[in-house]
Amino acid sequence: MAAEDLDSVNMHEAKTQLSRLVARVEGGEQIVITRAGKPAAKLVPVVRSEPEKRVLGGWEGRMRMPTDAEWEEMDREIERDFEESELFPTDANLWTGD
Repeated sequence: MAAEDLDSVNMHEAKTQLSRLVARVEGGEQIVITRAGKPAAKLVPVVRSEPEKRVLGGWEGRMRMPTDAEWEEMDREIERDFEESELFPTDANLWTGD
């Protein structure tokens, strides 16, 4: 559909009548906004698709939660990483500057 075939309004009218123009566009129309008689923009309806229905349990069987023992081991590993890191000195004198 060419811009010449669509209903057009000038910029001033578009600013003062925006709510009415949007209502027309929601009804399926397309409207061209002109500036100095030349097409500048086109108002078109937004295509809205219905959201897909969510299905619960999509991850079932794809992952497993760690056991309590595995969580505890991971905690110990993280603690060791911090203790061995040079970014976090364990010598109290390094913190106080003594």
